[in-house]
Order: sequence, then C-alpha cells, then structure tokens
Amino acid sequence: MSDNAMDAIVIGAGHNGLACAAYLARGGLKVRVLERRSVIGGAVLTEEFHPGYRNSVFSYLVSLLDRDVMADLELEKHGLTLLHRPGGSLSLLPGDHMYLPRDTQQAQEAIARFSKADAQAYPAFEAMLEDMGELVRGVAKDIPPNFGGGWSDIWRLIQQANAFRRLSPERQIELSELMTMSIGDVLDRWFESDPIKGLYGFEGIIGNYATAYTPGTAYVLLHHVFGEIDGRTGAWAYAKGGMGAITQAMASYCESLGVEILTDAGVAEVVVNNGKTSGVVLEDGRRFSAGIVASNTHPKVLFGQLIDVTHTPPAFQQRIAGYQSESATFRMNVALSELPRFASVDHDERGLAAMQNTIDICPSLAYMNQAYDDAKEQGWANKPVISMCIPTLLDDSLAPQGCHVMSLFCQHFRRHLPDGQSWDEVKEQVADTVIDTVSAYSPNFREAIMGRQINSPLDIERKLNMLGGDIFHGKLSLNQIFSLRPVGGYADHRMPVEGVYLCGSGAHPGGGVSGIPGKNAASVILKDRKRGAI
Repeated sequence: MSDNAMDAIVIGAGHNGLACAAYLARGGLKVRVLERRSVIGGAVLTEEFHPGYRNSVFSYLVSLLDRDVMADLELEKHGLTLLHRPGGSLSLLPGDHMYLPRDTQQAQEAIARFSKADAQAYPAFEAMLEDMGELVRGVAKDIPPNFGGGWSDIWRLIQQANAFRRLSPERQIELSELMTMSIGDVLDRWFESDPIKGLYGFEGIIGNYATAYTPGTAYVLLHHVFGEIDGRTGAWAYAKGGMGAITQAMASYCESLGVEILTDAGVAEVVVNNGKTSGVVLEDGRRFSAGIVASNTHPKVLFGQLIDVTHTPPAFQQRIAGYQSESATFRMNVALSELPRFASVDHDERGLAAMQNTIDICPSLAYMNQAYDDAKEQGWANKPVISMCIPTLLDDSLAPQGCHVMSLFCQHFRRHLPDGQSWDEVKEQVADTVIDTVSAYSPNFREAIMGRQINSPLDIERKLNMLGGDIFHGKLSLNQIFSLRPVGGYADHRMPVEGVYLCGSGAHPGGGVSGIPGKNAASVILKDRKRGAI
C-alpha cells in the first residue's frame, strides 16, 4: 500500500469509533477515521428533517454516556451541553395517565391511584434497581474476562466476582434473577396493577424483539438503568442541539489531537495477509495502510463483508454465523405546529413538567405481548409500544418559536416482512399506524404535524449498516452479553485476525450511547502495542 501510512485506522465515525480514535491519539498514535456516509455521527446524529425543524435521528437521550469519556475527551469544552430533565416517566393510559416524578412520595401517591400495594412496594423496587445499576455500571466499564484467557482474565473475573460478593445475600439473589428471568415474571412478583408493569415492562423490550415473558428481558431493564446524570442512577438528559452534539464534540476533540476524519470513505475490504491486517481498501479504490484496524461496524459486517470469515478459526466462523441481530425498532420524528395535548394531561406547571420527560404508550404487559404477536404474524404492531420525547420543551434551538419536534421510538416492527412485502412499499402506511396510535391519546396531534421523518428497520440497516436494523449491533440476549459478546473467546476486543479490533456496540457492554466499547478497545490496542504484540 502506497498511501501515507497511519498507526491505526478506525472504521466508522459513530460515537464509539470517535471515542476509540480519541484515546488512541491520546496514547500517541497517528489515527485516521474512515466514515462511509457523508456525515459523521452514525446513530448519534442531528438532522434538519423539515425546513426549520431539527432533531436527533436515531438515538435521542443521554444517560449511558460514560462520565470518564465525557471528562477525558473534554466534551463540554468542545461544545456539549446537557439539558437535565425533571426526571420520571409519563405513561399514557386509556382515559387516564400515570406520572412518576423522581420524588418517591409523589410517585407513590400516583401509583396508589391504581394500587396501594404497588405504592408500598415501589420504594423497595427502586432501591433495588439503583443498587443493581451501580453494580452493572462497574461491570459495563470493565473489559470482560475471556474464555481460555490468561492471568489478566482470571484477575478481572476475581475483581468482578468480588463486586458481586459485596452485595447482600438478598441482592445477590435478586441480581441472579434479573440476569435470567423475564421482565414480566419479575414485575408480576413485585406489582399487581397494569400501569406500573407496563411502564417498567417497556424497558425490557427497548430495541429487543421479545415478549414481556421472554427469559432474559429483565437484563435489558438493567442495561438501561446503569447510566447516570450528575451521579443520579437511571437519570436521563437531552443533548442541546440534539444527539449530534455528542459526536461533533468528540470529532472536535479528535481533530485537536491531529486525528484525520474522512467522510464518503466507505471501506470495502480489510486487507489480511498471513493472518494479519495491513490496512484497508475503500469502495472507491483508495488504499490506506496501518498495522491496526479498529472496527466500529456490526460484527457480521466486519466478518462477512469486510473480512472473509475463512481467515478465522472454524469455531469462530460457526458462532459469528449464528450471531443474532434484530431489534424490531421503527423510528420517527415529527415537526409540530403546536404542543400535543394529551387528553388526560393538563398544560399546567405539573403537566408540562411531566411532558419534558419520556412519554410512553405501554399501558400493560398484555399490550406489549399483543404488539409482539401482531409483528410476528404481519410484520408490525397494529398498536405499537411507543416512547416519545419532546426535546423542544427544554431546547428551543430545534424548532421555530412556538413550534416543537417529537421523537417516537416504536416497537415491534420486523426487519423481514412476510409475503414478500418491502418496507419501501409499506413504511408510510405503517407510519400512519404510529400516528393513529398517538392520536388516540392526543386529539390535536395529527393536525399539528407539519412534516415527518421515518426510519424503518430496513432504513436503519441501510443507513447505519446495522444488520437486521438492530440498534444495539446485536441482541442483548443471555448468549450475547459479557464474555459471550460478540462470541465466546473474543470478548476482549481482539479479533481472530492480528491487528483487528472490535470497538463498536457489538462488543461489551453492548448498545447505547456510552463510548465504553471505544474507550476499552483503545486501551487494549495501546497495551498490545506497548508489549510489541502488534
């Protein structure tokens, strides 16, 4: 290869790719980032989708973003501002609603309208989740021990086991149950009323094609509560200007260290000779050499599209072929001429504060299961589970004065439709179904819509190269987490081709805007380089 060589190439300028590049540059390496699209950011992106209206296109909230990544990459200095929400959740119910503020007593009063027993159980349930969130956060930040690894893997296993040991016996039992049980079974044990079960049940199927009673869905709840904002476990915030502000700040930091970021630079091949990489070939024929290639792509894109799997051991080939990837997610943005009026929520101080948070349509576990059954039969839910946010209640930079934008994150929508149907043919019709579902709770919603942006599972796959439209780069099922992510024996970011590393959400701890996979991959690369392994 004849180009000006770099020490490392990072494939993909999403948040994990940029985090990896930043840490490599901090370690003294010359780094080039190659992005297939004409814009950086991957799923952490802000776009104008209707004249004068901007919003986050895919990911839409901040919580999992690691505090060390924020500090090390000086994201605030480079333009990132977080807008804190009051906290809590607003659940829309037929003819009613339930708003749970962060204040425990007020939340209990709201729950008691539906069940006094559930109101009494709520503080203990929240305390359990907070304890688990702190533990899972620590595990998420560490590189998992590898099967068949050396002393360093054994030491990491001992450290993580010690964190488990420090839990009380009751918490140890609860954690074991949360790691293996369904979200429905867990919630049935704690609560009796539908509204509280629906509110927490949704957390088990976010980006997860499953029923409320699919084993392992309780872990997905844990995955979403290990985040924090200003030390508050499970809290969420908006990024001012949309989620693209995160990746713009990361890119600014990278460039301050001399990282070269190229767009419209899709990689066609990671070059492998004698079991070792020497660089990449782009789709336009350009060649870039480097002894280190860190890939922020889906694992099956890396091995299958960019690298022929025959370069890997047979056991790896078998496992990566079986890697599961489908989140059944449908993502929309709408531009609104006015604020939606939900029939049961007043536009007073309390109601507007509630609407600054996440607004969910998931009134019961049965509703969730019906959405799954519909999608299994026809490809999409007739009444989808929907999580809505109106960031313009806190960030007026996203829309004209007096107007608003809303994000809608919807389940369940299969990537592959039955009877030969194509998402290109039906996505407008399906988007109408989403609008119909929201309009049943908000009489002015349909008329307020000025424009809309639709991303079907196929759109997500095409635009982001997330196979199966999976927003997590692969299911967060029990066989694809921790030391089994992406597959057993390769959980430490080192792939079975020398010099190739996985730095995206297909690595531990999985999806969500954390930056942890990128940070940890860089630490492994720098360690290998220091000891002369690459």
